[in-house]
Amino acid sequence: MKNIDLQPTLVGETLHLRPLRDSDFDSLYSAASDPKIWESHPDTERYKREAFQKRFFDTAIQNKGALLIQKKASEQVIGSSRYYDWIPESREIGIGYTFITRNHWGDGTNAELKSLMLDHICQWAKTVWFHVGKENLRSRRAVEKLGARLSHSEKRELDGKPHTQLFYRLESGDIQVAS
Repeated sequence: MKNIDLQPTLVGETLHLRPLRDSDFDSLYSAASDPKIWESHPDTERYKREAFQKRFFDTAIQNKGALLIQKKASEQVIGSSRYYDWIPESREIGIGYTFITRNHWGDGTNAELKSLMLDHICQWAKTVWFHVGKENLRSRRAVEKLGARLSHSEKRELDGKPHTQLFYRLESGDIQVAS
């Protein structure tokens, strides 16, 4: 089996995904600076520049699995997603830390994004995990549309605030990408 590629360039019908770079900060922050994007996320402050830099962007760059999401036709930056927590022995990986600008909510962008990412990673992984905050109903519905099933939950703390993290599991044979 060839080495896993956690930062591919992927091109779909309307999206272009590529590795996130340091030089992408301003354009990605511009997409992330809408407070409504983060309302149901445990870290509701991510729309603020310093919080986005320290608690999202810097860790995304260090992760070496983060992707920038652009509209293919215009090259407009509309969000980010990433692969993380690769476990080669059991062939398991996480997909998450995804956000998309509100003008692309409900228009099939997330389905196309996840389809591209899943098609790519299933060359190596047999199990994909999605970690979603319990209160984040939009993200929960989105991963359920993919065929992911709730596995378990854990109590967590983020910046001193408790929250419940839900763990959704998707086996590579069960993928159902729907818009």
